[in-house]
Amino acid sequence: MSPDADQPADQPGDLDAALAALGSEVMRIASRRSASYAGSVLDQSAFRILWRLVEMGPRTLAELTDDLLLERSTVSRQVSAAERRGLVHRDTEPGPGGRPVAATPDGVAAYRHDVELRAVVWRRAVAELGHEPTAELADTLRLFNDALDRAHDEARVTD
Repeated sequence: MSPDADQPADQPGDLDAALAALGSEVMRIASRRSASYAGSVLDQSAFRILWRLVEMGPRTLAELTDDLLLERSTVSRQVSAAERRGLVHRDTEPGPGGRPVAATPDGVAAYRHDVELRAVVWRRAVAELGHEPTAELADTLRLFNDALDRAHDEARVTD
């Protein structure tokens, strides 16, 4: 029940307020996406590409495009920039979905370096929040992301 005991929590006004609050908090998190960390060696686009490649292994441009929810031309440009810096390389032989892109040893090292810089900040926040609320938040965010993926998939089918 909402603070108004006569109105169930799933009424449109409450849902709109919950969506607004959720949207606001998601935007706060997203605004940190471009946060710079003292000592970082990667720009945000290289970090995100390496995140997928280091954590998931080689990916094609099409897979990276889907993973990062960006336009293929943007991903291609970002991968080319990372390749010029020696952070990634493209296989010379195309696979079933194109030429896979993989992190180089220098790319892995740069990614691990910047992950640790970010982890210092995240550890402070987790220490303040506590382990149990953090674990619950992670579970809830996973459920929300799964639901959001399904909703986006359904919206694409009907478009």
